[in-house]
Amino acid sequence: MENIRELFQIMTRRFGFLNKNCCSAGGMDISLIQSHIIYEIDRLYKPSMQQVAEILGTDITTFSRQVQSLIKLSLVKKIPDPDDRRVSILTLTVEGKYVATTIDEQMKAYFNEIFSHMNDFEKETVIRSIKLLNDTMAKSSNCCTPPMR
Repeated sequence: MENIRELFQIMTRRFGFLNKNCCSAGGMDISLIQSHIIYEIDRLYKPSMQQVAEILGTDITTFSRQVQSLIKLSLVKKIPDPDDRRVSILTLTVEGKYVATTIDEQMKAYFNEIFSHMNDFEKETVIRSIKLLNDTMAKSSNCCTPPMR
């Protein structure tokens, strides 16, 4: 039997998830966690800080520091929720939206290049398998269970 942990370690390294900076956009180096935050803010409609922190499985203190770094880079705005002033809503600035789009295009090109080495059946099999794995991991009580989206 293959060493499953080793397979995941190799895949993680090849994706570059262990690199400090995952992406470059608009002349800025964006860290992996920053790119995840930008992605979730872009994907969701006016999410709260708590909502994004929970999706990413990050404690609010660490998350708050990351958001502050994105605010300093003029990529994210944090505004009080008009319905509940204790809640902060996150939105992307124009620059933040540009960075989100640039990273998205880089990732699409990256995956297109990877999948170009597969036929349609292989590509569909991999995508179906990843969906199955994600769904199964969400049901696991042992570890690695991110909040449901």
